[in-house]
Amino acid sequence: MEEFSDERLARLTGMLKRRGVILPAFEIHGGAAGLYDFGPVGGRLRNRVNQTWVDHWQSLGNVVEISCPTVTPYSVLEASGHVGEFSDFLTECKGCGAPSRADHLVEEFHPNAESLSRDELTSLIKTHNPPCPSCSDSSWGPVEAQNLMFNTKIGAGASGRQAFLRPETAQGMFTSFTSIYRHFRERLPFGAIQTGKGYRNEISPRQGMIRLREFNMAELEYFIDPEVEPNHDFSIWTDNVMLISEESGEIKTTFGEAVTAGIIRHPTVGYFMAWTMDFLGKVGINPKHLRFRQHESDEMAHYAQDCWDAEILGSYGWVECVGIAHRGCYDLSAHEEATGQKLRAWRTFPEPKLVEIDGWTIDGAKAGPAFRSLAGRVKEIVEGLPADSTFPLSLDIDGQSVEVLSEHVKRVQRSENVNGEWFVPHVVEPAFGIDRIIWHLLDHCYVETEKSGESYTLLSLPELVSPVDVTVLPLFEKDGMGDLAQKIHRDLCGRRNVFSSYDASGSIGRRYARADEIGVPWCITVDHESLVDGSVTLRSRDSGEQTRVLISDLPF
Repeated sequence: MEEFSDERLARLTGMLKRRGVILPAFEIHGGAAGLYDFGPVGGRLRNRVNQTWVDHWQSLGNVVEISCPTVTPYSVLEASGHVGEFSDFLTECKGCGAPSRADHLVEEFHPNAESLSRDELTSLIKTHNPPCPSCSDSSWGPVEAQNLMFNTKIGAGASGRQAFLRPETAQGMFTSFTSIYRHFRERLPFGAIQTGKGYRNEISPRQGMIRLREFNMAELEYFIDPEVEPNHDFSIWTDNVMLISEESGEIKTTFGEAVTAGIIRHPTVGYFMAWTMDFLGKVGINPKHLRFRQHESDEMAHYAQDCWDAEILGSYGWVECVGIAHRGCYDLSAHEEATGQKLRAWRTFPEPKLVEIDGWTIDGAKAGPAFRSLAGRVKEIVEGLPADSTFPLSLDIDGQSVEVLSEHVKRVQRSENVNGEWFVPHVVEPAFGIDRIIWHLLDHCYVETEKSGESYTLLSLPELVSPVDVTVLPLFEKDGMGDLAQKIHRDLCGRRNVFSSYDASGSIGRRYARADEIGVPWCITVDHESLVDGSVTLRSRDSGEQTRVLISDLPF
C-alpha cells in the first residue's frame, strides 16, 4: 500500500463519490455535517461487512443476534448513565459563533485531550489560543458540557414519553438479558450481538466517515461468570502483534503471552482481541497498520476492569475503530437497581453451603388478593431485595404500577443449606464502528498504479466483502452477444450469495477499469466464440489473467 498523503486522500474520496460508494447525504439541499450516504455500490459493501461480522461472531457457537429499537425511553439511558455522563465539552468562537469541541482545539498540545476536565481544557485554551477552524479567530467563550444524544418523544401531545435516539446498541441487549438467558437454557457463558444505527449529536463532525452523527455500529455483549476461569485456546495466534500497554508501553508479543503476563488483564478480553484482529484482516484491513492500545486509568470508564482499542492507521492517522472492554457487572446492576427486576444468573455450588438468610418474602394471605396475577412477580422481586429495604415500595411490572406495603411482606431470617446462588454476570464487550472500518478497508485496498502509460486505480477488496461478485460484459450488444450476456447475468443474480452487474457501455478495456475501480474480483466477457461453443473469458481483477471457461463451469 502506498504512503498516505493529502493528495491520495483527495483522489480516493473523489472516486468514492463518483462511483457511488460513499458520498455526502442530502447534497442537493446543501448537505448536513456528519451525515453520509452509502450509494449503490457502498450499500452493498456495508451489508457484506455487516454480515461478515455477524457470521464471524456467531461461529463461536454460543452467540445469538437480536434487534432492538433505535428509539430508547429516557429511563433506560438514565439508568445506564448516558443522561448524566454522555457529553463532550463545547466552546464557541467569539468571532463567528461556530461551536467546537474543546478537546479538539488543544489535542496537539496534550496527548490525551479527550480525558481532560473542563478546567484543564479551559486552561489549555487560554494558554495556547488555538485558532477557530471556521474563521481563524482565537477568542473563545466558556467551556461547557453538552449531552450528545438526540432528543425525541414516544407518543403525541402532552402525554408523550421523553426518549432519545440510541447512542449505542448495547442497552437493548442488557434489558433483554432475561430472554437471552432463557434461550441458552440458563447456562453461561453466552453472548448477544446487534448491528444497526447509533446516533450522537456531535459538536463538530470532521474527517469524513471518522466522526458521524448517524453511524453504523456492531456490538457483542458476552455474559460470563466472574468466578469461573475461562479456558481459551490462544495457540492458533502465534504471530506477534503491536500492543501499547499502560504499564509496559509499546511492545510486540502474542495475545497468549500478553494474557499470561497480565498485560491483558482478563483472558476473554485477550481472546476477543484476537478474534477482532482476525475479523479486520478478513475484511481487508492491512495487519501492518493495526495496533491495540490499552486505556489508561484516567480515560477508562469507572466501572471498567480493562479496555483496549483496536486502532487502524490510514489517511487520518491512527483512529480507534473497535473497543474491547471488560465492563464488570455495571450495566445489569444499574438496570436491576432502576427497575427492581432481577437480571441475574444461577450459580450451582459443587457442594451445598450453610448460609445465613436475611431478607424478605411476601405474606401470601395478604399479597395474593392484593396483587392477583402479579403476585408471583412481586414475590420474586421482594425476595431479591436487600435486608435493609423499607416499605412502602413502588414497583413497575410490565408497565403496571404496583405499591408494596409493609403488610404485604414479612422478614425472613434463618440458616439454610443451599445448592447455589443468584449473581449478576459480568460482561465483556467488543464494540465496532462499522463506518470507520469500512473507510479504512477502502483506504487500505485503494491501489494507484500505471497501465499503458496512464494512471490506473483499483480496489483490492477481499472477495468476501466485494460489493459486486462478478461483472458480465458483452463484447458487443449485437449478433446475440448481448442476449447471451443478459441471460448469464440474470442466472448469476438468481444464485445464492452472488451479486452480478451488467455493463455494455464503452470499450472493453474501459469496462474492465470501471469494474476494477469498485473492487469487482471477476469479469465475464461474452464474445462471438461464446455463441459457438458456450465458452466465455473469465478475467481476474488481482492478476489480470484471462482464461477461457465454459459457461456451465463458471465458479459462482
